Amino acid sequence: MTSSMTKPFTEDEIESARKLFEGAWDFVWASTHVDDLPPMVGQEIAFAGRSNVGKSSLINGITRRNALARTSHTPGRTQQLNFFRKTGEEDSLTIVDMPGYGYAAVGRAKVASWTNLIHEYLRGRSNLMRVYVLIDARHGIKDVDGAVLQTLDKAAVSYQVVLTKADAIKKSDQQFMLEATYDEIKRRPAAFPEVLLTSSETGLGIPELRAAVGRVLAERQ
Repeated sequence: MTSSMTKPFTEDEIESARKLFEGAWDFVWASTHVDDLPPMVGQEIAFAGRSNVGKSSLINGITRRNALARTSHTPGRTQQLNFFRKTGEEDSLTIVDMPGYGYAAVGRAKVASWTNLIHEYLRGRSNLMRVYVLIDARHGIKDVDGAVLQTLDKAAVSYQVVLTKADAIKKSDQQFMLEATYDEIKRRPAAFPEVLLTSSETGLGIPELRAAVGRVLAERQ
């Protein structure tokens, strides 16, 4: 069983992507409002997903930094757009950790504010190469995820779906979830028609996710 439904990556792509993410990464900016976004330099990728889907853990996994992005078992802990960049590389790749959407252990007004920030960021970031929308492999795409996918479709922002927490489901169910998710996104206009399966706990799919990022960056240079 493969960890992805993608065009296979070559050994060179896997190695090049490993080098892309190796080394020290720093937190460089935080935004709580669309008027407070950092200057658009280099290329950006963003990670979006429901609260507690594992965005921060996945960012830590691909960068091999245990505490680059804060992780928490409390939904809604990430309350801003957090920007990360390799140490000393101002015009290099920037990773954006977005506030979790949907349920959060805060008031509705705060959730609405985060949701508006997410949508405004997605509509107006011209150097945003791709959004990786994280979906819990145990549950699949829910209505709240669909609303974000619709926003991305309407804004013509390229995105790819990444299933997280694959270690929490049986191996016999992993291929089924990959195929079911692909069937749901394959006709969406802004969706990249490939799905990745990952686990921050076991490392499943992490090299392929890095390679997917490397591939899109190379294609858009």
